Amino acid sequence: MLLNKKTSVKKTSLFSSLLVIFLFSCAEKKSCNPADLVFINTSIYTVNESNPKAEALAILGDTIVFVGNNNLAKDYQCGQAKVVDLSSSYIYPGFVDSHAHLKGIGYRESSLNLQGINSLKEMLTTVEIFANNIPSGEWIVGRGWIEKVWPEKRFPTRHDLDRFSLDKPVILERADGHAVVVNSLALKLAGITSDSQDPHGGRIEKDEKGEPTGMLVDRATTLVEKLIPKRTRQEDKKDLQVGINRNVSLGWTQVQIAGGTFSDVELLEEIKGEGNLLQRIYFAVSEGEPAKELLEKGPILDSEHMLTVRGIKHYADGALGSRGAALLEKYHDYDTEGLLIFKKEEIMPVLEEALQKGIQVQTHAIGDKGNKVTLDWYQEAFNSVSNEERQIIDPRWRIEHSQIITKEDQIRFKNMKIIASMQPSHAIGDLHFAPDRLGMERVGDGYVWRNLIDLGVVIAGGSDAPVEIGDPRIEFYAAVARKDLDGFYDKGWHLEQAVSRSEALKMFTIWPAFAAFQEDVKGSIEVGKLADLTIFSEDIMTIPFEEILNTEIVMTVVNGKIVFKMQ
Repeated sequence: MLLNKKTSVKKTSLFSSLLVIFLFSCAEKKSCNPADLVFINTSIYTVNESNPKAEALAILGDTIVFVGNNNLAKDYQCGQAKVVDLSSSYIYPGFVDSHAHLKGIGYRESSLNLQGINSLKEMLTTVEIFANNIPSGEWIVGRGWIEKVWPEKRFPTRHDLDRFSLDKPVILERADGHAVVVNSLALKLAGITSDSQDPHGGRIEKDEKGEPTGMLVDRATTLVEKLIPKRTRQEDKKDLQVGINRNVSLGWTQVQIAGGTFSDVELLEEIKGEGNLLQRIYFAVSEGEPAKELLEKGPILDSEHMLTVRGIKHYADGALGSRGAALLEKYHDYDTEGLLIFKKEEIMPVLEEALQKGIQVQTHAIGDKGNKVTLDWYQEAFNSVSNEERQIIDPRWRIEHSQIITKEDQIRFKNMKIIASMQPSHAIGDLHFAPDRLGMERVGDGYVWRNLIDLGVVIAGGSDAPVEIGDPRIEFYAAVARKDLDGFYDKGWHLEQAVSRSEALKMFTIWPAFAAFQEDVKGSIEVGKLADLTIFSEDIMTIPFEEILNTEIVMTVVNGKIVFKMQ
């Protein structure tokens, strides 16, 4: 049947209208790119050399899907996307604490915290007030004291503590975690007398009469610590959760835990299952039984990169402040060379097996001898495989702290491709006493960030909380200013070892990602990488040094979720 002209025109017009509607619908759908979260009107430091700055980004699920300008970001501001205007805020890749003790952070928040006390007298008053509320016979446990700014200029003794605690054992840990002071009752319970011998890797301090002073250094601390009632599983879990919550409130999107047990890992898995693992965890188990267990199991890799267990933590020596760091020559202010804690016959089999099984080794080494011996033993382990095998294994072994390193050994860090896991805040604290401990010549080999970076060594920045406060703003400030929190510096501080702001940013983002074998999925703001962001109220890349410390944490984003937001 033939259609008349009028009917044909109507049908053609209807077809054209439908075509226009279809094409418009397709165009509308094409312009709406799916996203869950879109940040606009901000300034973004991406740590991506091909696209270093941006002003908007979009996240879908746990992944970054767009990084660019505000105009192009409009294509993602549709559907169910939540759009956040961040004008006057600044976005950085998620900050990573490359060396911390998560459970200790939580415990510090809920126990006798002696951090920030400015005199021995003030510390003793604080402990006495606390002790008055503790029943007779129960332990008084505290942590965080450090004598570097005390006018008394000395360590506390058992006699200081005895005047208010004869009926209660007391143990107070120095901030560095490598020395404690205990009272006479604690010494008696531990059986420590003038006849007691130093354990390997430890020292029982004694006075001129040969009597214990109450100060125990490094492995000697275990003589008393083993007597303290163990915390319950639920208390440990609470401490871990408190530490996590505190970390994300400060902008940390990942913590790399330097030593722990598989019971800690189980608790973290529980926390994750309950939906409360708000930051990523990269875990190194402690030497001994936990290390043996990891060597049997092999690395525990999480496809979501939320909880990874891949390292073993060893101790080469102690700390500089308590004169336990192992030095090649005697301390400038004391007749000792410090303490070597590990034993070659025990560590070498572990190093060689870890190398074969792709398990990362992390060794605490502070003194120049501690660093030298660690490098020696690492090299011996590397020599057990061919260069080709080592390239395939890609060990990425680390030295934690890396504080005092001779010029020769600085070069060995580069040649052996050892990662230096360093905490900038240690320098701005230690340099109040490091010249006394080391002498002015050796202090020049201390905290050598600039030297190592110039050599091409990867530095993973951290805080060592609860030894230090554990704040990314303090760590960033210390790295770029190399002055204490009051802006003070003195002869021997070597300001030339400070780093640029772009280098400091890498120390807390892409370099820690590399140190955890995760640089392909995180550490910079790029399309396809995991959405971890630290958002500050100020531009820490340009503001005066002292203003960095007053910057506020606006928001912390982990795995595409806002886990902290400033009220």
